[in-house]
Amino acid sequence: MNTTSASSPASVEHRQVEIDGLSTFYRAAGSPAHPVIVLLHGFPSSSHMFRDLIPLLADRFRVIAPDYIGFGHSAAPAVDQFEYSFDKLTAHVRALLDHIGVTDAIYYMQDYGGPIGLRLATGKPEHVRGIVIQNANAYMEGLTPAVAGVFMPLWEKGDETGARQMLLAETTKMQYTAGARQPEALNPDAWTLDQALLDRPGSAERQLALFNDYRHNVPLFDVWQAYFRAHQPKTLVAWGRGDPFFGVPGAEAFRRDIKDVRVELLDSGHFALEEDAARVADLIKQTF
Repeated sequence: MNTTSASSPASVEHRQVEIDGLSTFYRAAGSPAHPVIVLLHGFPSSSHMFRDLIPLLADRFRVIAPDYIGFGHSAAPAVDQFEYSFDKLTAHVRALLDHIGVTDAIYYMQDYGGPIGLRLATGKPEHVRGIVIQNANAYMEGLTPAVAGVFMPLWEKGDETGARQMLLAETTKMQYTAGARQPEALNPDAWTLDQALLDRPGSAERQLALFNDYRHNVPLFDVWQAYFRAHQPKTLVAWGRGDPFFGVPGAEAFRRDIKDVRVELLDSGHFALEEDAARVADLIKQTF
């Protein structure tokens, strides 16, 4: 099913396709003749987090923003029917991009988009035309004590207490408001939609499986950094400085391994696009 919201050049297409037997949703905009930018969302969001950015990029790029399996409008099978791991989510995104004919692309990565996008990049480095890092970690110094407090008890002791706190409505809202320069002005639709999807049957098990699997991303930091040094992708780091989970040292660390990198710290939080979509769009156009 394909629908288009308007007839203007910046109109956004909302598409549902079947990939490996699973209904997979993505947003698209811009001419197919333009360079492709793939927008990879984080937790607990979906392609909805890019709703303001997509139209701003569509005059220069073919924009593709998928929902991962278990997120947004894509299928959300139970944990005994689908392997909720970053390897598997990456393979599914790769299959979607192959299905719609995306080869060369710029990858925009936020939060979970980091481990997914960097798996895509290291898998086919010759097809990477650049990367945009927005509060997505590839360095140990970017992990704050707040992250350790959630994940270490889970990984070391099987203690799910902190992890389950991440699924609560107040935590979801906090991920948007913490570090924002005007939290009272944020659109509550963002965290309300995220929470509605988190509250679906089976969601806790799906998300806990990914929380547990995140441990396999940490050893890959060295691999991803080696990729940066070897391939030197053109890189924009646009980072909300008030992020309580991924700290500014994680943004600055990209300078260590990438020569052609631009680091811009935004006066916002983890979901910086809620306040700075126009600024990020301008940075992307200036960089690429």
